[in-house]
Amino acid sequence: MSYVEETYDCIVVGAGHAGCEAALAAARMGFKTIIFTVSMDSVAMMPCNPNIGGSSKGHLVREIDALGGEMGKNIDKTYIQSKMLNVSKGPAVHSLRAQADKHRYSLEMRHTMQQVENLTLRQAEVTKLLVENGEVTGVQVYSGAIYHAKTVVLCTGVYLKAMCIYGDTKTFTGPNGLMAANHLSDSMAEDAGIDIRRFKTGTPPRIDRKTVDFSKMQEQKGDEKIQPFSFTNTEADIKREQISCWLTYTNETTHEIIRQNIDRSPLYSGVIHGVGPRYCPSIEDKIMKFPDKDRHQLFVEPEGETTEEMYLDGMSSSMPEDVQYAMVHSVSGLEHAEIIRDAYAIEYDCISATDLKPSLEFKAIKGLFSAGQINGSSGYEEAGAQGLMAGINAGRYMQGKEPVVLKRSDGYIGVLIDDLVTKPTPEPYRMMTSRAEYRLLLRQDNADLRLTEIGHEVGLIDEERYAAFLAKKEKIESEIARLEAVKLGANKEVLAFLAARGSSPIDKQVSLADLIKRPEFDYDSVAELDPERPDFSDMRTAPEIIEQINIAIKYEGYIKRQMQQVEHFLKIEGKKIPASIDYSKVKNLRVEARQKLEKIRPESIGQASRISGVSPADITMLMLHLHM
Repeated sequence: MSYVEETYDCIVVGAGHAGCEAALAAARMGFKTIIFTVSMDSVAMMPCNPNIGGSSKGHLVREIDALGGEMGKNIDKTYIQSKMLNVSKGPAVHSLRAQADKHRYSLEMRHTMQQVENLTLRQAEVTKLLVENGEVTGVQVYSGAIYHAKTVVLCTGVYLKAMCIYGDTKTFTGPNGLMAANHLSDSMAEDAGIDIRRFKTGTPPRIDRKTVDFSKMQEQKGDEKIQPFSFTNTEADIKREQISCWLTYTNETTHEIIRQNIDRSPLYSGVIHGVGPRYCPSIEDKIMKFPDKDRHQLFVEPEGETTEEMYLDGMSSSMPEDVQYAMVHSVSGLEHAEIIRDAYAIEYDCISATDLKPSLEFKAIKGLFSAGQINGSSGYEEAGAQGLMAGINAGRYMQGKEPVVLKRSDGYIGVLIDDLVTKPTPEPYRMMTSRAEYRLLLRQDNADLRLTEIGHEVGLIDEERYAAFLAKKEKIESEIARLEAVKLGANKEVLAFLAARGSSPIDKQVSLADLIKRPEFDYDSVAELDPERPDFSDMRTAPEIIEQINIAIKYEGYIKRQMQQVEHFLKIEGKKIPASIDYSKVKNLRVEARQKLEKIRPESIGQASRISGVSPADITMLMLHLHM
């Protein structure tokens, strides 16, 4: 019997948010790439929340864009509502979030991929990893066809032996009823020696818009001023009419329905064995674990412009169908709501990312990379970030170059991947601003200034975009230097200007930058005292230039202090640990530390110091052993 047999440079398994970024990166770097999906309908699908971004996740999307990824561009094309979160706080935690037209988001991403040179989309289930002498050589699909490749990137999401559960109902399918991938995880374990574990996530009911009473809810409108996700876009490029979301709340009746039926919940009856995400709990978990709260927020969100389905954000559940109806109908505005799709939990196979190098290549298998929810993370944005880095590093592997590994001081992507490969996660990992030690430096607004040069170096940022970036960067730096150099004396004009604005007078020379540091002023408001200022109005990036000038000047002291912390961090990160080290020969290491170091095999002293169970004393012994 004969089978199809083809050869590629890179194979990507799975076309969710990780797979799309991985395949696009590899193909755009010039490598012949094929991406497999169990269904073409699952390309960049949003089976859960129909949105991109949010607290800390918005940072990831802007970093993906700064490096040359696609997620930011795609949501700019398909958003139906846009909002900047945390605007009452400092710029370090400002996070952009956009509600997506989920169907269009998928279609636009698929269309983009189909137009990219070197990239082939293929609907087929990958069933077997081909590994020889510790090196991946390709994959086999369900039909028996064999595809050879130098690199393989696993981006299987939640499809490996997926099982959807609500009440006593179990379906052996992936999300949205799509086919599960029931064979690959066995091959990963048997043919590649990869440890497999089981995680769980969930999704809420979808309801019919026509049956919702919005008069009982609070309308949530988008921002009037639109901030694009992609640095290639301006507000004028993407501004469009937005669709409202709505806020309502659970109540004591809702909570009582859940408490009375908790024994029927698969989470509490023992039917579900996978570990779920701590920071995105089901509604039954919220009620049982926080009994003192008398209500919980529910956001009623449209899934798109051409569908009546609405998403009940905050009511993820695996309760039986009849309980779901009772829960929904107990909520103000949803008394007569009709459920279109039941809520469900989904269990799936995944790996421990501590089996990966910081490049996302498996330590034990050359050329095999892994990204997204298979690595034990949650979220579209976390997946897209990993997919992009895995695709870049698969390309670097084929080029014979060192991988691109972002440090914790480089970006949220660096924090995300370092956490995954260094710290075992007992539940699906979610990115949060609190995980980033240097978040004042790692703002979403300066992601391009931090990462675009890397994107250009690896070949994902073209010359035109790079030239525009360099021009923007030069304008910011030169204007800050000019503002620091321009001095104002305590003359009548200046004193009158300050008095008219309720600002304290000066009694000696100050710079324009010193005035901008005052809370009542910014770059624009001191223009009257600055006749020599340059005109940025002909630049598309003028608003971004002014934003960077304001932040750099107003937060100068805090930024300098954090940069000093980064310098200390980089010294420790720069102390590399030889790959051949034998930890059994390091004297005075505690048994737990020896075991952890042997398993994770950190690449630097810095990474070793972040391993749970490795103490400062252990690090001292390790540095003495290495004569550091």
